[in-house]
Amino acid sequence: MPGSFVYEDDRAVAFLDVYPVNSGHTLVVPKTHMADLRDCPPDLAAHLFAVSTRLAPAVVAAVEADGFNVWTANGRAAGQTVFHLHLHILPRFTTDAFGFRFPDDYPREAERAELDAVAARIISQV
Repeated sequence: MPGSFVYEDDRAVAFLDVYPVNSGHTLVVPKTHMADLRDCPPDLAAHLFAVSTRLAPAVVAAVEADGFNVWTANGRAAGQTVFHLHLHILPRFTTDAFGFRFPDDYPREAERAELDAVAARIISQV
């Protein structure tokens, strides 16, 4: 498939999304297949974020955006539809309609006991 590439090295490529949310929407993709961030070795994840850090200011400048998001969806519940890891550099404009949907009761401050219990479960999985 043809692409509008903006970056390439031995481990990653970056190109414009064919279904952009906003002009300049760029994908940073590892050359090695992995379904999502859970499969990604830490050194490669660091590299993908380093590439994103380098490209994001260029994307923002090129399309005169007001800001940007860098994100990845991991699993269907998170909105992943393409099951090859990729990071989105999404230029944002104060007038765009894109946004994350928060629950109606957000923000709700969590109880310290709840936070500590979840933290302990996370620590036990590392």
